[in-house]
Amino acid sequence: MPDRPGLDQSGTRRRDPDAGPVPGLTPVGAVLILNLLIVVVALAIGGLLLWPRLANKPLWRATITPLASIIGSGFLVLGPILETSYGYLAPVMMAALCLGAWLFGSAIRANIRDINTEGHDRGVLAGQIETASSWVLAFAYVISVAYYLNLLGAFSVSLTPFDDQLHARLVASAVMLIILAVGWTKGFKALERLEQVSVGIKLAIIAGLLVGLAVFNARHIGSGEMHVVAPQITGWPAITLAFGLIVTIQGFETSRYLRAEYDAATRIRSMRLAQIISTAIYVVYIALIAYVFTPSELPFSETAVVDMMRIVAPILPILLVGAALSAQFSAAVADTGGSGGLMVELSGGRIPLRLAYAILVGAGFVLTWTSNIFEIIAYASRAFALYYALQAALAALAAWRTGAQPIKAAGFASLGLLGLAMTVFGTPVEG
Repeated sequence: MPDRPGLDQSGTRRRDPDAGPVPGLTPVGAVLILNLLIVVVALAIGGLLLWPRLANKPLWRATITPLASIIGSGFLVLGPILETSYGYLAPVMMAALCLGAWLFGSAIRANIRDINTEGHDRGVLAGQIETASSWVLAFAYVISVAYYLNLLGAFSVSLTPFDDQLHARLVASAVMLIILAVGWTKGFKALERLEQVSVGIKLAIIAGLLVGLAVFNARHIGSGEMHVVAPQITGWPAITLAFGLIVTIQGFETSRYLRAEYDAATRIRSMRLAQIISTAIYVVYIALIAYVFTPSELPFSETAVVDMMRIVAPILPILLVGAALSAQFSAAVADTGGSGGLMVELSGGRIPLRLAYAILVGAGFVLTWTSNIFEIIAYASRAFALYYALQAALAALAAWRTGAQPIKAAGFASLGLLGLAMTVFGTPVEG
């Protein structure tokens, strides 16, 4: 093809490295304004989340826990994975993942109602499934801790000269030892505040990132530099990859285990609200990155989002890494505590809490040094999919027991089969 102004040899419009992200301004001025806008938006959202009239509302406090879990590590890895694998269909796949999460969430909400209903016997089978699902959840938390800390390790070295897998694994292993030492000697009460603070930091930075991407998209729409990238995988491989990504939108189930703090109605409402907010954020985020990056600008790695955001605004990689370190550490602490507590409870005290922490860290070491981050994501997805399958089976039993909800029972049973399919067929992303 003849070389024409603005086009490269393949006919793709060239990205002008000297062009600012805001039309009509000098490149330096445009970058400074965009950086300032991102910081202002992040600070404004952070201030709003700290506003006592919002922060102290019971419904919002109950919503923060599942929302923080859903929009956690998934936000860091999903964008590049979906864009690279599904191309222009990435927003559709994101919506499908969120729909699947909503359906599994409906089963868990039904179980919250059922547990809260007094005066009826849930039955022996329901009790056995409940126990099995709790063991599976404890195991899923073990894998998710390895997932969070390996992602923390990767992001901690991403802006340094030591940006490689060895140093990322060394950092992840060191943090595992720190968590084990703190849990073994003092427990995690001293670290709980970090989790609360990290939620606000993460959501504020995400707001700034979305604004930056919106400006970036506006520039590309105005200059006609949109890109429609063909999917790299289709058919059954595309479906099984989606099965292996369920952990990236996992977290809504935490509402079920806030019984000591909130009543059933609040937990149900908070889970719905968390899933609605997270779905809106995820779909908008994926839509904003799906058509403005070329394949050459999507390097395949667990920290690819840093390279993508460097193109949007210089300040975003720094903000993202800061949010990643805070969020992944707090999530790992929360899941370590949750998994340890479940092991102690389910074993009737035969597994002491310190031993539970040691088991978790030992498993984390094995996963860290034998698997890459995408394989760990797939393992965690399979574990959570099995948990969701068992929760769907519980909801189906409860609906069947009433005798008046056969359609609901069939729907939940179908969800259980879908969860089993995800457990069996989920596959990792391949580089």
